[in-house]
Amino acid sequence: MICDLDVYDFDRLAEVIYRKAGIRFEQKKIYFLAKRVWKRMQALGIKTPGNYVRYLKFQDHSGTELQHFLNLLTVNETYFFRDFSQLQAFAEYCLEKTISKKKEIGDRTIRIWSAGCSSGEEPYTLAIILLEMLDDPTEWDIKILASDIDQEVIKKARAGVYKPRSLKDVPAEYIQKYFRQAAGMYHLDDETKNMVNFRHINLSDRWQIRKCNNYDFIFCRNVLIYFDDISRKKVVDHFYIALNNGGYIFLGSSESASRINPAFKIEKSGSHLVYRKK
Repeated sequence: MICDLDVYDFDRLAEVIYRKAGIRFEQKKIYFLAKRVWKRMQALGIKTPGNYVRYLKFQDHSGTELQHFLNLLTVNETYFFRDFSQLQAFAEYCLEKTISKKKEIGDRTIRIWSAGCSSGEEPYTLAIILLEMLDDPTEWDIKILASDIDQEVIKKARAGVYKPRSLKDVPAEYIQKYFRQAAGMYHLDDETKNMVNFRHINLSDRWQIRKCNNYDFIFCRNVLIYFDDISRKKVVDHFYIALNNGGYIFLGSSESASRINPAFKIEKSGSHLVYRKK
C-alpha cells in the first residue's frame, strides 16, 4: 500500500528530514517517501499524509516518531569484507604504517570509527582484520566505535548473527575461526563482538559527533551519498578534526575526501588511493 503524498506535504516532510538528519530528498523520491509514510500512518492510526507531517512537526516532542521514520529511509544492504581492495589497502598499507609509527613512540592504542555501520558487518570485519594482522592483539588497546542513525540495525549488529549471504566474501578459514553455525545462521564469536562498541549517532547532530575524536581510522563508506554538498562537507570537516594527525579516512568508492576537504593528503597503495590527515 501507498499513501497519496502530494508535493506540498512532500516538501514539508523533506525539510523535516533535512533539518534532523542532513539527508536531502528531491521530488523524484516522492514515491519512496510515500511508501514509508504509509507504514508509519498505519502504525499510528493517522488518516492523511498531511496529518502525519503535522504530527512530526508539532506533536513529536521527544523525536521518537521521527526516529522510527528515519529508520525506514536508509538502505542497510551490506556484507563482510565488502570492497576488498580498499580493506586490503587498510590492512597492508595504512594499518602497517600506523602500527610502525605507534611502536616507535610507545603508543599501544588503536582507535577506529565505523560511521554508518548498518548491521555491523563492516566494524566486525575490521575487528577480524586487526586480530589477523597484529602479531599479538592482546598487547594493544583496541577500541572500535560503530555508529548508525538507525536504532533497529544497531540492535541487530549487537547480536552478531548473520545469514549466509552476509558471509559470501569471507574466507573459509575465517568462518571456521570466528563464527559458529546454528539453525542456518552464523553467530560471531564473543571475543570479536566485544571489540566493537555500538552507538546511535546522527552524523548531522554536531553535539553528538563533537564527542567523537582521537581516531586513527574512520570508515564512512556509502553513507555520504544520502547527503547534499553542504551536509557532506560539514561531516567530512568533522571527520578531519576527529582524526589523529596522520590518521586515515575511508569513504565509498565513488567519493573523494580530498574533493570535499582539500586538507586530506592523497596516498597510493597499489591501485588504491587512500586519504590521510596531513
